[in-house]
Amino acid sequence: MSEERPITAVLGAGGYIGQHFVRLLADHPWFEEPLLIGGERSEGQTLEQLWHLDEAPPEALAGQRVQAAGAATLARRGVRVVFSALPSGLAGGLERELLRRGVSVFSNAADHRLDPSGVLLVPEVNGDRLRALGRPRAGRGLLVTNPNCSAAGLVVPVAPLLSLLRPRSIHVSTYQALSGAGYPGVPSLAITDNVVPFIREEEEKLARESAVLLGGGPGRRGPLRVPILTHCARVGTRDGHLEAVTLEATARPTRAAIESAWRAFDPLRGRGLPTAPSPPVVRRGEPDRPQPRKDRWAGSPGRARGMAVSVGRVRWEPPYLRFFLLSHNAVRGGAGGSVLNAELAVANGQIDGGR
Repeated sequence: MSEERPITAVLGAGGYIGQHFVRLLADHPWFEEPLLIGGERSEGQTLEQLWHLDEAPPEALAGQRVQAAGAATLARRGVRVVFSALPSGLAGGLERELLRRGVSVFSNAADHRLDPSGVLLVPEVNGDRLRALGRPRAGRGLLVTNPNCSAAGLVVPVAPLLSLLRPRSIHVSTYQALSGAGYPGVPSLAITDNVVPFIREEEEKLARESAVLLGGGPGRRGPLRVPILTHCARVGTRDGHLEAVTLEATARPTRAAIESAWRAFDPLRGRGLPTAPSPPVVRRGEPDRPQPRKDRWAGSPGRARGMAVSVGRVRWEPPYLRFFLLSHNAVRGGAGGSVLNAELAVANGQIDGGR
């Protein structure tokens, strides 16, 4: 594996997810600090002028100006890995052109999530699918997408229970943060004193993409053949998607076996991936947890803050297992998920990196 760190770029660096990408990549040990690429509204402005996150922008990048650049320009400048935070619908064409020019794309957009030439990935759940792609062919980059932000949170604690519970159905209701709608997001007068029980196409994406991910684990092929029944609502929290989950089981393990499955679940342990949380499932025992304000930044070591999924209020009344989960939609369900995907590609030898 090369000691040279690959040159990277963040597409959509002026947006909310884009800035989480920048935050995670600013001092990453395996990747060069990213070029900041944006559209007409952000072009020419410095990162500091555009910054939306609570913490200060990375000092080394705060004064860098966001620039417009197409696929040909990025390829000529030696960019080898692109992290895409472009809006769905706008991302597809540019990502396709980058792939054609040999640039590997790790995307948060929905445009290519089900593209058979790439992989929809949550490393702890279906990491073997990435290795199956092999190294990129000459003249074509690697295409890796992370799922819908609610699906990214759901599949992490569900995956270690599949063989144990052999579920007949999975029911999930989500209470999704405002940042899931991007920046500036939902108008304040639409969400203050309100819950909006509709997010366009969200329920369909949550069900479809969760089935693909859960069906792609070791020893499994094709989507999970279990109904995933979804309700999705927007609530007035800034970050962190809360989900109420019910698994209807056909098996009858003990409560202790269920708890043990979560504790033992850490498939990336020992891989040395900087953004991988260990453990990926954090079990909360308090009667009123998890909560967005208290648990959105769960995850250790420090670089993996926001990457763990917190689980609590667990009730096992056979055949029904019920629990709440909380995941950071912009980190585990967004930029952090894509960065972890890229780290796994480097560790697999599918992208030369500075490991």
